[in-house]
Amino acid sequence: MSSADPHSDVAADRAAIAGIVRAFFAAFTSGPDVAARLDALRAAFLPEAVIVRTCGGEPTVYDIDGFIAPRQTLLSGGALADFREWELSGHTEVFGDIAHHFCSYAKAGVQDGTPFTARGMKTLQFVRTPAGWRISAAAWDDERDGLTIESG
Repeated sequence: MSSADPHSDVAADRAAIAGIVRAFFAAFTSGPDVAARLDALRAAFLPEAVIVRTCGGEPTVYDIDGFIAPRQTLLSGGALADFREWELSGHTEVFGDIAHHFCSYAKAGVQDGTPFTARGMKTLQFVRTPAGWRISAAAWDDERDGLTIESG
């Protein structure tokens, strides 16, 4: 941190992380340029990053390609239309070269002709690299019977 303004670097870090979070959610949008958005998402991760889906069952653990490939097929295959995910609210904590973003999110689309919406929570862990901030881990869980996002 700069001794002149100890908050200037943290503000820049938060802005950089916010940009990655926006790109993360934007990647999950059906329609044109799916491959380009998912390639940009791939570049936002450390090569060894871990992604975990819980959603009420046995956790599913992915590496980057194992996570992105089926989503690219789903988003470009035609069975899922008008799909998008977006952040509802979240907060980022930064300490030195590590950061954490915890947020609620929503998703909506049309799967095999049936419209749907859902909400959940995501956690993204970041580390600073010589190339900038990168996601080192991500995990999510979605609302279901007995588990809802508290309004607050």
